Amino acid sequence: MRKETIAVRAQAERSQNREHAVPLYLTSSFLFENAEQGRALFADEVEGNIYSRFSNPNSSELIDKMAQLENCEDGFAFATGMAAVFSIFGGLLESGDHIVASRSLFGSSHQILTKILPKWGITHTYVDAENYDGWEKAITPNTKMIFIETPSNPALEVIDLEFLGALSKKHNLIFSVDNCFATPFIQTPKDFGADLVIHSATKFIDGQGRVLGGVVVGSKELIKEIRFFARQTGPAISPFNAWILSKSLETLSVRIEKHCANALTIAKKLSENQNLENVKYPFLESHPHFEIAKKQMLMGGGIVTFVIKGGYERAQKFIDALQICSRTANLGDSRTIVTHPASTTHSKLSEAERQAVGIFPGLVRVSVGLEHVDDILEDLKQAILKSEE
Repeated sequence: MRKETIAVRAQAERSQNREHAVPLYLTSSFLFENAEQGRALFADEVEGNIYSRFSNPNSSELIDKMAQLENCEDGFAFATGMAAVFSIFGGLLESGDHIVASRSLFGSSHQILTKILPKWGITHTYVDAENYDGWEKAITPNTKMIFIETPSNPALEVIDLEFLGALSKKHNLIFSVDNCFATPFIQTPKDFGADLVIHSATKFIDGQGRVLGGVVVGSKELIKEIRFFARQTGPAISPFNAWILSKSLETLSVRIEKHCANALTIAKKLSENQNLENVKYPFLESHPHFEIAKKQMLMGGGIVTFVIKGGYERAQKFIDALQICSRTANLGDSRTIVTHPASTTHSKLSEAERQAVGIFPGLVRVSVGLEHVDDILEDLKQAILKSEE
């Protein structure tokens, strides 16, 4: 089946009532037919549900869909995207291991690498996306993983998946890709050599700002280790959130097409605005990684960034002047969201760290929604004009 059909038709078990829509399984535990079945389930001799921290028909359906959409074998669903990110490190790395990571990362991923993992003797080296020689030079005898986002949050750097897939294979490294901005309908990292694909399902997969969730998919061998870690430490998704996210996948393909169409139109129009500079969108020819984006992405995604002339103060005035667009720190919503990364999502980074990844005081991130594109544009333009006053 093609991806659009998988997202709609890959479904969990029904009850004896034969529901058309998959029911919610709001239970903490599951009955054993007898004592022997209970023993066999805990011994992993048979498959089945034991406890919703381990598995649940709703989370299993979400995992099955995501694994198929990403061309992977298995997966695990988490309470949040950051629980998913942390669990790949916690499940697969040991004290003394080393990570090579793209410098441009979501703020919380940066905090895990710089503040939390060092407590357990796990180190990292950052590499700039365009520094192709630097990626291999950063690899040491104790390097175990390459970890990237592409497109990155919020700098919209696009990293060559094929290049890093081959490099990871050459050095026998685990290649982990945060695919949140792209979704499986825009790019499939596994096809370029990724071993693990991570999603904050809170974003485009949910698409309406309702629930939190995260997913990791990959090979059975790697997911087995991550599942063991997650079963013991407890970051599993709730059945209700898994049910919402699985239903959301049914409309993801049509939503993402609209997000991308709106975003491309807005990026082109904003590029003409004299009050802005460095308007970035992966499918704009002015994007420094345009050719890579066209090679590995089917569409440009739903995020546009720009730097408003006048820096921090004018960026704040611009955001305050918005009338339609939402002011919040989420993204991937049906509603257009405008965020100032330097003072919100990446505020815990030092000024030098923000500058190193292009998060300038005037940088604005727009998560383009599903409203009429002209209404979004009119709101952005009037806010730009008011920010001059």
